[in-house]
Amino acid sequence: MAVPNNSGLEIKHLKTITALAEQGSLAGAALCLNLTQSALSHQLKELETRLNLELFLRKSRPLVLTAAGQQLLHLARQVLPALAQTEKQLQALHSGEAGRLHLALDCHSCIQWLLPLLPDFRRQWPGVDLEVESVPGFDALTALLGGQLDLLLTSDVQARGDLHFEPLFGFELTLVMAPESPLCHQAQIAPADLLHQVLLVYPVERARMDVFSRFLQPAGVEPKRCKPVDNTSVMLQMAAAGLGVAALPRWASEEFVRQGLLEARPLGQGVRRHMYGAVRAADRDQPCLQSLFERIRAKMATQ
Repeated sequence: MAVPNNSGLEIKHLKTITALAEQGSLAGAALCLNLTQSALSHQLKELETRLNLELFLRKSRPLVLTAAGQQLLHLARQVLPALAQTEKQLQALHSGEAGRLHLALDCHSCIQWLLPLLPDFRRQWPGVDLEVESVPGFDALTALLGGQLDLLLTSDVQARGDLHFEPLFGFELTLVMAPESPLCHQAQIAPADLLHQVLLVYPVERARMDVFSRFLQPAGVEPKRCKPVDNTSVMLQMAAAGLGVAALPRWASEEFVRQGLLEARPLGQGVRRHMYGAVRAADRDQPCLQSLFERIRAKMATQ
């Protein structure tokens, strides 16, 4: 049985036919829908006129739906639960209780403090599909704007209106070296001190490494040799073995320093940076993002 294209069916009509079937009377349906019986009768009469079909048999006790009414009821039982489920899902997305959080790090050693935070975060936000990408090999900001990423942890800020950079914490780079290194006798490291050193570095372009852009290049200094190392743990072990020195945030080496396996010294008067959470401007107030930001701030305040 086809419904005319100009029927003007609305969600309220589906709710009405469901109430009629469940309550068995106009009076019961009106009470269920919080309407007067007169208003409900008017609504039904208007719909029947649009459809040019009767939806229920008058004067039947209990109320009996016609074939048209039964077809409309069948539609209502499909649409209304799906609508309610969709509304619930949309509300969960709005509140941050569900959704996706694809996170990338623009910092090799950040994984060291980030991973311990995630079990508690996942317990608080079980409906959020969390994925972590360590030092992506792609343009992370473009991926962020394109929706492939939802959050980038970075120390590089770009002034643009479509992105928001949430301040998280400040940090300082230090030079780490084996305890027997002659550099340990110095209170701080000058650029010229690296002229005869093997510098352990991550395999990224120099423009992204603060030890070059903010320390060596302004002084016109080039280390004896640069040795690329993929992994922070391996880099620390190589430095402890006297195979080179490395410029790292304090959090990366603090355990090795505490155990006496490494010494750490500031670079000049201090090379200080700030970590940010880059997100799409429209998403900056998402509850799950703000929850993660607060966890990061609390964790790094103790470092």
